[in-house]
Amino acid sequence: MGAVTLRVGDLDGMIRYYREGVTLELLRHDGPVAVLGRGSTPIVILEFAPELKHAAPRSAGLFHTAILFDSREALATAVYSVAAKYPGAFTGSADHLVSEAFYFNDPEGNGVELYFDRDRTTWSWTHGQLEMATMFLDPNKYLRANLTETAADAAAAGTGLGSAIVGHVHLSVGDVASAREFYVDRLGFETTAALGSSALFVSAGGYHHHMAMNTWNSAGAGKRGLALGLGKVEIVVPGADDLGELGERMRHFGVPTRHDGRTIAFDDPWANLVEVRAAR
Repeated sequence: MGAVTLRVGDLDGMIRYYREGVTLELLRHDGPVAVLGRGSTPIVILEFAPELKHAAPRSAGLFHTAILFDSREALATAVYSVAAKYPGAFTGSADHLVSEAFYFNDPEGNGVELYFDRDRTTWSWTHGQLEMATMFLDPNKYLRANLTETAADAAAAGTGLGSAIVGHVHLSVGDVASAREFYVDRLGFETTAALGSSALFVSAGGYHHHMAMNTWNSAGAGKRGLALGLGKVEIVVPGADDLGELGERMRHFGVPTRHDGRTIAFDDPWANLVEVRAAR
């Protein structure tokens, strides 16, 4: 997964949250656009759009951007930093068997997951479906176990530890059947888990999920209008041949696409913009 683009009403405030709270680095800031990430990897792109309003409740759009850290210490650093500087942002935590996750809302209500993956050798697959759960994970106990002195100092400074990437993107959609048809049958992801008609988890290459779609807050939602929140989801495929094959498949299914030679862009059934590019 590539960077997630968010349309925001308070650019300076959102930069502070992702930089000082989540401990991402400000990679670029060109007028109305700010790019935050780690090292040379963009994670969140903020686009200033003060003319827009928040979407109506129960609309389709972003459920959360999930940021994957490379160690428990790095995750604890970010969790402690957000909790200390934005104490009202925490919304929950969970042991998902495949990962350990902490959930927050940014200042404009966009969901954020900060997580660490357990080793793949510990994941359990049954008939092509991955065993995932939502079990209690005590945030204070987790911090006591993983927040080293170095991590606490980094959190206080807002600098963070280790590397991080967008691990997955979770969307709010109107119905799971349409999500499966679009993201699995047309786009080409594989289903890794499903919760009846309420949630779907999909991936490539045997990961637990690169994308998820649920109807928990958005059942029956139609196409999105232009609003603050999710601007674009970016997917990265290995090479130009993969990009070409995707373009052919989307044309076969009659999905309108925009192809500039480097990326293919299209809307999902709820008008969430998806852009796919080749890594090389």
